[in-house]
Amino acid sequence: MEISREKRQKLAQVARLYYLEDLKQSDIAKELGVSRPLISRMLSEARRLGVVEIRIHEPEDEGTDLLGRLCRRSSLRGGLLIEDAADDRLTNRRLSEATVRLLEQLRTVRLGVGWGYFVGQLVSCLEEATKPDSRITDICPLVGNAGFPIRNYHSNENVRLLAGYLGAEPHFLYLPALPESLDEKQVLCSTELYHQICEEWERMDTALLNISNYPSTPDFASVARYGNRLQERRACGRLLAYYYNEAGEIIRSDEDFAIQIPLSLLSHCPNVVGVCSANTSVRALRGALRSGRFTHVVARAGLAAALLAEEESADSINAGHGIHQKNSRT
Repeated sequence: MEISREKRQKLAQVARLYYLEDLKQSDIAKELGVSRPLISRMLSEARRLGVVEIRIHEPEDEGTDLLGRLCRRSSLRGGLLIEDAADDRLTNRRLSEATVRLLEQLRTVRLGVGWGYFVGQLVSCLEEATKPDSRITDICPLVGNAGFPIRNYHSNENVRLLAGYLGAEPHFLYLPALPESLDEKQVLCSTELYHQICEEWERMDTALLNISNYPSTPDFASVARYGNRLQERRACGRLLAYYYNEAGEIIRSDEDFAIQIPLSLLSHCPNVVGVCSANTSVRALRGALRSGRFTHVVARAGLAAALLAEEESADSINAGHGIHQKNSRT
């Protein structure tokens, strides 16, 4: 289809601001005095008419090799590794886009979503993107709502926004993530509201969890729930409001009053996707993979390479010690 030179220039201007100058669609709309939906349509039209050509030069051999080596060392069945961008914000955007692609590859229908910084970033990224054709029909939270004013931890709001973006049915958990006490948790978990969300957890085919560092901010009442156990057991990471150490051991406490999906239900979910943000540490990823809780991962290729370098170096040292001990005995 032929378009006028003037229209092509306008499409090119919008595309340049979005793709080369990294402006948000809302900022472009404000600068040009038009609506954000119009900017979204112009970007789609620019791609359709060939004004914009997107080429993805993924290091398939290296990425495939890294992912394969991670899978051989853990319970992983697959995932996506991405290259770093110019800064953490852009890297998190790439990770968000990769997460959506992985959900499509897994043919996710019923999705459970955790909380945390990256989940909030995922929601923000998707708000700026063109809506995809998604097969996801239902979305539910995996943890209750936080009692502090940080959007990343408002589980129901994140579910509402994701469901609106993906055209899915939202299911909400109208209970706090951190009640006042263990007794209050037991009362709340006996309600119909909790039983209803348990039914959603049993039906979901994919769980999306943020792999986070420890210590973290906020700390989710960790002292009240665990006392000194997190320090004593050398916690290094967090999934939902659970903590684990580098050996992959979930650190448990009889006083843990957090309301979240039980690990027994999570273990029955066919796909458990762990997503590492731009600042996830090697220790947090190592412990997460050793926990055996994850079937897929989305992470920076650099993070995966750093983990594998440490693991394989340790293997070589251990193998050398074994040979030395054998020679000593002979």
